[in-house]
Order: sequence, then structure tokens, then C-alpha cells
Amino acid sequence: MIKKYKKKDGSTAYMFQIYLGVDPISGKKKRTTKRGFKTQQEAKLALARLQLESKEPDFITETTKTFEEVCNMWLEQYKNTVKASTYTIQKVAIDKHILPLFGHIRMSKITIQFCQKQVNHWFSYYKKYSNLIGITTSVFNYAINIRLLNNNPMDGVIRPKKQQKVDEEDYIAPFYDREQLLTFLSVVKENYSEQLFVMFRILGYTGLRKGELHALRWKDIDFVKKTLTVKQTLATIQNWELVFQPPKTRKSIRTISLDDETLGLIKKWKLHQQKFLFQFGINSLSQGQLLFPSTENKPLYLDYLNHNLSKILKENNLPKMTVHGFRHTHCSLLFEAGVSIKDVQERMGHTDIKTTMNIYAHVTEQRKEKTAHDFANFMANGSPDPDKNTRGSQGGSQM
Repeated sequence: MIKKYKKKDGSTAYMFQIYLGVDPISGKKKRTTKRGFKTQQEAKLALARLQLESKEPDFITETTKTFEEVCNMWLEQYKNTVKASTYTIQKVAIDKHILPLFGHIRMSKITIQFCQKQVNHWFSYYKKYSNLIGITTSVFNYAINIRLLNNNPMDGVIRPKKQQKVDEEDYIAPFYDREQLLTFLSVVKENYSEQLFVMFRILGYTGLRKGELHALRWKDIDFVKKTLTVKQTLATIQNWELVFQPPKTRKSIRTISLDDETLGLIKKWKLHQQKFLFQFGINSLSQGQLLFPSTENKPLYLDYLNHNLSKILKENNLPKMTVHGFRHTHCSLLFEAGVSIKDVQERMGHTDIKTTMNIYAHVTEQRKEKTAHDFANFMANGSPDPDKNTRGSQGGSQM
């Protein structure tokens, strides 16, 4: 049963092959081979241990399945537990960052040391390396659940952490103050399409997420109650297909009050859209009609605002901004206007009030700086803000 053989380097070693019965699923005979023992005694001990373990009801033989094979099995189950867009994002991460490293290796051959090496590699270049660790851990846990493995090598990995430099400031998402927002909207209104202007106006005056804005339909606007209701979001799934799905969280399903001027702009845009679509025999009064479709009356591609925002900022030398920054802007200006933290949380659709509080903290810091600035101006000029009259005379609607 135990055989002696010569290794490639000329040294002697021992091996054995053992029959472990019939696989109840495949009906095939199960055999396993163990080799590399330095002495015959060491091989005998390993054989005896394996014979004893094989009689246990939960005994697991060494699987020949590769990580990629098990990962594909796990994905079949995983896709039924998350949104289509989340599945697509995770599948891309798996294909790009995990399978090139783990895919070809047998599950039973992957060690803690190997996993640690790959985790360190992800850490060296990928910001969301923790997500890759989570996915890989889930695949190994799935292998344990279906009795392919006894333990998860990812459990032994030490997670690396980025060291914060003492002089390193926390990143704050870009956002506009009141004057900057009014200037931006004025530039868009004068120089760009009505659709772009109304879209950015809604972003700045409601704090919607980009996907929520793209998914708005006319049935979501109540012109009598002066509200906008968020029921869906537009997202990208496999092959860059656009799909409508529930919003980010349950709290994201919300109804937002609209100011009269924004509501008036939306009404005007509705009339413009009706005239345009009527030329092509399209009934824009349909319940499912989008507020902001393409010229073919289909959903706009999700980077539509990103591409146009970059163009607007560059052509008009405006301060740096992102589409998501308009959401941060709205939240900040709500605090500036004296709206309560709880009301801001509900309007923004924040599940965790911590998110709301973080933005509140940024606004509070700005106020502290402004207090010192106003005091210095008062002592020097007898006025807390020498530019107050100039700014007060500027046009634009109030938040």
C-alpha cells in the first residue's frame, strides 16, 4: 500500500493511495493519493489517520475542483440575493482581480500563505481591496457549506490597513456654496440646453442621486401637492444594459417637497417635451414617460451628466465639481438654511444619520472659520462682511 519512489532531485520519498468508497452524488469510486513523506513511518501514520477520518460522517475528501469552478457555483446562488447592478459590479471585480490569481488553482491546494500574498497585492493597488477579501471569503465559505473543504484559508489572513499621515487631511467631496451654485445654474441656463439646466436645477434643489434623477417619470411629479417622489433608480447591469430597480435603500424611497420656481421650470420642461415628442407620434402623457429621455425617448446613458458637467466646467472655468457633489451641496445648504438634522436626513434619504452628521460637521467647521473672518472684518471695517451689500444685490432664487 505504501510505496517508495524517487523525486526529481534524486532523493527518496514515500507515497500511498487509498480507496474511500463511492461518492453518493456522482456514483464514482473515490480514491486519493498522498505523497512526499520523508520516511515510511510518517506515511504509515498519515494513512492510518486518513482511514480513521474517512469513517466519520462529515469526512471531506480532497476536491479536484478549481477556485473558478466553485466561484461560478457560488455566483449562481449569489445573483438571487442582490440587485442586478450589484451582481454585475461584483462579477466585474471577480473577473478582473480575483480569478486571474485564484481561478486555476484547486480549492484544496490554496493555503493561508497564498491568500495573504494575494491580499497584500490587492492592497498595493486597489482602493476597495476589502471587497475582494469579502468575495473570496464567501466563495470559500460556500465550498465549506457544500462539503468541499474543512476550513477557510481566508480566515487566517491579516488585513492590511492604510496608515494615516499626521498631516494628511480627510478628503471632503467637492460641493458648492450658495453663490457658486447660483452662478453655475445661471451659466447652464444661458449657454446650454433646457434639459441640462432643469436636470442640474433638480439636483441642486432636491439632492437626488444621479440614478434617481434618470429614473424620474411624470407620474412621480405631483404639481398640486408640489412634490417629487423617488420610487426607482436607473442602474447598469451586464453588457452595460440599463435597468430600473428599487432605490439604494428603503429610506431612499421618499417624497420631496419642491419650491415654486423649480416646479415652474419642470412644468415648462413638460410642455417642451410634449411638443418635441408629438412630432414623432409619441404620447408624452403616458404614465411611464420619463422626465429626461434621449432623443429616441429611451433612458439617457448614466454618464450623460458627468460628460456634460466636465464640458461646462472646462468651457466656463468654473470651480471643480462632480455630479454627486450637487447632492452634497444641497445637504450643506439645507443646514445653512437652518433645517433640522432629522428633516435633512429624511429629505436626503440617508439610512444612517451618521452620513447626515458628517456633512453637518463640515458645514459647522465652515461656520467657525466664517465667525473669525466676520469678527476680523468688523474690527477692521466696522462691518462683519464688507461684500455683504454686493452679494445681496446679486440675482438668483433663494434656497
